[in-house]
Amino acid sequence: MSPHPTTLIPYAERIKAHTNPTAIKILQIMDRKKTNLAVSVDVSTAAEALEVVRRVGASVCMVKTHVDIFEDFTPAFTEELVRLSKKLDFVIFEDRKFADIGNTVSLQYSSGVHKIASWSDLTNAHSVPGPGIIAGLSKIGQPLGRGLLLLAEMSSKGSLAVGGYTEETFKMAQEAGREFVIGFIAQNRVDKAELLKEKEGEREDYLIMSPGVGLAAKGDSLGQQYRTPRECVVDSGADVIIVGRGIYGVSGGEAAVRDEAERYRKAGWEAYEERLKLAKQ
Repeated sequence: MSPHPTTLIPYAERIKAHTNPTAIKILQIMDRKKTNLAVSVDVSTAAEALEVVRRVGASVCMVKTHVDIFEDFTPAFTEELVRLSKKLDFVIFEDRKFADIGNTVSLQYSSGVHKIASWSDLTNAHSVPGPGIIAGLSKIGQPLGRGLLLLAEMSSKGSLAVGGYTEETFKMAQEAGREFVIGFIAQNRVDKAELLKEKEGEREDYLIMSPGVGLAAKGDSLGQQYRTPRECVVDSGADVIIVGRGIYGVSGGEAAVRDEAERYRKAGWEAYEERLKLAKQ
């Protein structure tokens, strides 16, 4: 099978294919820090989350949060997270997985306790409600320069996000335009090469971010399935690998977590470099 055209191009060169500020920022950070690693901070307190971020921040292009699971959430958490994102040079991705009608998600995104749009560079949504969910989120996020990912595939066993569902999700993103929708959560390149459009010599470019990555473990008791960084980046064409417990769950304290983040960063970047070399052969 021939490689996907997007995977032939270095991250830095793909910047010119984007107009969304968050997409541009992600690619710039990836190139500058030589990292395609995102760490998913799935802990139960804001204090723990910030501690993980301080340990892994130097090795990542992105930190992914789930603020609705924190027992001690306050606006002070987001203020400190934004400060760390500037200091350590990463983007913030709140993994909210919006899945409601446009009016409701616009309120969930902008209001309530978390006020996600005010601090998170990136968020995501299911396509189940139809294009209205993109319109509702875009109304809030696009003026702020935020970005949206659509969930085209998931890493859990038995996921229904396959086949026709995935194809329709991609079509929905294309129809919405890339001013706000910048890519997908997926296990593969869901932006099929034959469907990509060209404008003024530039081909459409989407970021593919893949969860369920592990250097050793192959799954857990709750249906999560893991793949290696190489399987994600070289074999499946992912742009960003998302790792959680495999990094911050190691024993050995602060230094061990920092070392593990760096190990994953190197593995992800080496896979990316291998992908570019294979593309030239």
